[in-house]
Amino acid sequence: MKKSKIGFWFVILTVIFATLACSFSASTAKVTDAVMTSDEQGQNQTSVYGPTDDFYCIVNLANAPDDTKVNAVWTAIDAEGVDANTVILEKELVSGSDTLTFSLTNDNLWPSGKYKVDIQLNGTTVKTVEFQVE
Repeated sequence: MKKSKIGFWFVILTVIFATLACSFSASTAKVTDAVMTSDEQGQNQTSVYGPTDDFYCIVNLANAPDDTKVNAVWTAIDAEGVDANTVILEKELVSGSDTLTFSLTNDNLWPSGKYKVDIQLNGTTVKTVEFQVE
């Protein structure tokens, strides 16, 4: 009887470990920093923009394999004339360890208010940077 219980648990544990091994993905990729800037080179960090400005988010990606997916989800949190929490744009870049630049432009004026960009690493939000337009 004892032998059959050990065999049973061995089979169960083997199935569990096999299932986990198939669906488990280990990545050491991480976003070490994300900042808003007024320029594409990332020289002028800011959190306040004018209505005609372009928005830039500079993201530092470290320990990342070449097929790492990084998304920037731009959202108007509370802006004049825009429904609260309206997603403006989602942009995906595929990269290895590098400095990534996400940008958001507008042919019209940006409404005054609060905005944010959520940085996602392989589908999970890892950093949120808020900014405003005055």
